[in-house]
Amino acid sequence: MARRRRGRPISGILVLDKPLGMSSNQALQVAKRLYFAAKAGHTGSLDPLATGVLPLCFGEATKFSQYLLDADKAYQSTFVLGTITDSGDAEGQVLETNDASAISEADVARALEAFRGEIEQVPSMFSAIKQNGQPLYKLARQGIEVERKSRQVVIHQLELRDFRQSGERAEVDIYLECSKGTYVRSIAEDLGQALGCGAHVSALRRTRAGPFSIEDSVSLNTLEGLKQNDQLAQMDELLLPADTAVKALPLVELAESGGFYLRQGQPVLVPNAPASGMVRVALETGEFLGVGEILDDGRVAPRRLVVNGH
Repeated sequence: MARRRRGRPISGILVLDKPLGMSSNQALQVAKRLYFAAKAGHTGSLDPLATGVLPLCFGEATKFSQYLLDADKAYQSTFVLGTITDSGDAEGQVLETNDASAISEADVARALEAFRGEIEQVPSMFSAIKQNGQPLYKLARQGIEVERKSRQVVIHQLELRDFRQSGERAEVDIYLECSKGTYVRSIAEDLGQALGCGAHVSALRRTRAGPFSIEDSVSLNTLEGLKQNDQLAQMDELLLPADTAVKALPLVELAESGGFYLRQGQPVLVPNAPASGMVRVALETGEFLGVGEILDDGRVAPRRLVVNGH
């Protein structure tokens, strides 16, 4: 007999503004407790140093979290030039300091040109990538370094927003839009290397993840305030529908009969459907059914479906 989940069977997506100093999983567990949710998951880790957009999926929405994991992201970050740390950010141990007083804003702007478009990155030893089931950052904390394969990422936009000189150190504020799997700390380290002085990330804020921006986000303090005042209905109103995770997919609509067969796991024929790829499937009434895939014969096969009532 399956063990029954404890908690409310709520469903939807909460766009959380993750606070500083908390891991993504810690933030998830706090939100899950506040909502007394039976099932929840986050959509890709943000470092404790980082703040900002962290979509949390509850209930049926967890079925579509992969689409948010794969989505493009946007960040605002501050790099400190002249200091190298073992982790590439301000939480690490300082390994080396160099004089960055001769570096100008123009030097930084020129160096950043090499980081736009498709680039190769070697993930940091302090990343969450797993090696034989063990996250790299756990190995790094044990003083173990392993070889990492470089990976291709895409930097869609990279802007130098501000440059501040202070003695032998300099700070640069940057804004970037990038593909999934991009490590901002690696950009800071590689930029520091290109400038010959070293660099690390001192502040990082995610401003967008897929369709969700910082303007959509809610803080844990807001949730805790609502919970203390027993405003559970207002908390639930902050949850976005599950299909917002897959809004980028083409929409196909089915009649009630087509929806019936799709829910039985059977591919169905849809007039005027795309020729191939994944699609978002809904009834003509607007009810979201899930995600399907166009088969070679033009039918739509179910891939991820929501359970009735969600």
